[in-house]
Amino acid sequence: MVHLITELSKYTMILLFALYTWQCYSALGKGVDAEEKAWKFQKQVFYMYLFHLNAYAVLYLSTKNQDLLKFYLAQVLFFAAVQVSYGIFYRRVSKLVVNNMCMLMCIGFVVLTRLSYEHAVKQFVIAIVSMVATMLIPYFISRWKFVRSLTWMYALAGITLLGVVAVLGAVSHGAKLSFSVAGIAVQPSEFIKIIFVFFVASMFYESTGFIQVVKATVVAALHVVILVLSKDLGAALIFFIAYMVMLYVATRKFYYFAGGLACGAAASVVAYFLFSHVRVRVVAWQDPLAVFEREGNQISNSLFAIGTGGWFGMGLNQGMPYKIPEVKQDFIFSAIAEELGGIFAVCLILVCVSCFLMFLNIAMQMKDFFYKLVALGLGTIYGFQIFLSIGGDIKFIPSTGVTLPLVSYGGSSLLSTLIIFAIIQGLYLLRERGEEEQESPKKARKKPAAGAGQGRGRTPRKNLADAGGMDPETGWQHRANAVSAGEPPRPGVGSPRVIREPGPIVSPELREIELGLSRELQEIGFEDSQTIGEAPVRRSGSRPAGDAVPKSGSWKEQEGKKRLGRKGGISSHEKNIHGTKVQDFD
Repeated sequence: MVHLITELSKYTMILLFALYTWQCYSALGKGVDAEEKAWKFQKQVFYMYLFHLNAYAVLYLSTKNQDLLKFYLAQVLFFAAVQVSYGIFYRRVSKLVVNNMCMLMCIGFVVLTRLSYEHAVKQFVIAIVSMVATMLIPYFISRWKFVRSLTWMYALAGITLLGVVAVLGAVSHGAKLSFSVAGIAVQPSEFIKIIFVFFVASMFYESTGFIQVVKATVVAALHVVILVLSKDLGAALIFFIAYMVMLYVATRKFYYFAGGLACGAAASVVAYFLFSHVRVRVVAWQDPLAVFEREGNQISNSLFAIGTGGWFGMGLNQGMPYKIPEVKQDFIFSAIAEELGGIFAVCLILVCVSCFLMFLNIAMQMKDFFYKLVALGLGTIYGFQIFLSIGGDIKFIPSTGVTLPLVSYGGSSLLSTLIIFAIIQGLYLLRERGEEEQESPKKARKKPAAGAGQGRGRTPRKNLADAGGMDPETGWQHRANAVSAGEPPRPGVGSPRVIREPGPIVSPELREIELGLSRELQEIGFEDSQTIGEAPVRRSGSRPAGDAVPKSGSWKEQEGKKRLGRKGGISSHEKNIHGTKVQDFD
């Protein structure tokens, strides 16, 4: 019965994770509105909890360990607390990044529980502490502006910590990676890569001139050289690639990028001959079965596990991932592929890629050049670390000993990745606040009237006569012959026109004088004037076309004569009675 439930559950977990992955990419579409996105994110959370319940139900039925039930409930409370906390304190946060962060940790807890319950509990405790420690980072990143001015403090801190590890660090698998603090092993390179990104961003924010590039390159090379001397080649490669990408984006000079890659390739060849540690990994990568008993044991068992799992996997607790050395750290992807299947493994890659794309999207939309480089550098580190981890597990590249972020066992890796996600969320909040500040003036100008023309709203058309033809809120001047509300007049059919032009707010007395002048001017061939102090507008056909000036004098002189005629009491009616020869203005 247990075997049957395990066999059916693997298909259920694959389906749920596939649906979750689909929502990751469908939510990024251009035609998706805010409400639809929110619904998709809610479905992601629902799929995550169902997957989590399914996985721990299978683990409990397989082991009958009562502690698993308590551990499962503690994880549910943890994920719920993370979701609620981000929803309360950061309402404009990227829900996709939060969901992916929780989903990747959920997969890590499930697989680690299957591999070693004790290690899973340790990882869970580290996750709680790390989440509490990083919860305030988005707030600080979105408001602290002085972080861009700490350029040389970043460089000093990074080089000092790497130097301490190179001298006092403990040797693990031929490399000096960590040292102990109060009995806790700490791997500083996981945190220095974040500081390194801030250093490079600060340098190129100040200037991208040649001298500045040389300074930044020297300091970056010093970081990489210390890591190489410590034989932490995976971290050295991550630092190098991150710097090259940031250098190219900052300067937009391809020969910098090409020259850096050429130097990196030459350094790799030198490292192959200098360090036996590098040669062992290359030999195992070239033909692992030929050296299966020695160098190729790890990668060979990894390939066996992936092949055994096939597309649908063996099911939880049905495989043999423990045969892979260091499976909890470096080769956890192989354990996932063996027991949960190749489809699940592909979906895992796609979820990681969606995080990477979200990081790049935030980087491209940041207007501040410093924050743009920070988002780009952190996204590059995250994406390249995934490439190194999974690429080494499937024998695409030589194994580098890099962990899979948020999934593999390791406190330093988990904390540093949560810091990266928190910084990205802070940049996302900064971008959202900037867009809101830009849109707020537009919304204020376009804000509709409150209560159908009452209060501070725009004066309706039907009340223009009472308002003296003037909109009191916006200062728009309406013509005296404006029509009231109803069917809009059609120009050219004899209906009066309504023209809105900006004008000053005048008193009712001046408005009455203006209306009187408008009626008099209409009688002698002019349209009503716009506002007091502005030139009157003549009816079409009354003013000479173009810039032509009549022979009898300028147009202003003719207008003056007409006004004199009117002032003297001569009108078109008096012309017919007295026989006075006066120009017909109409």
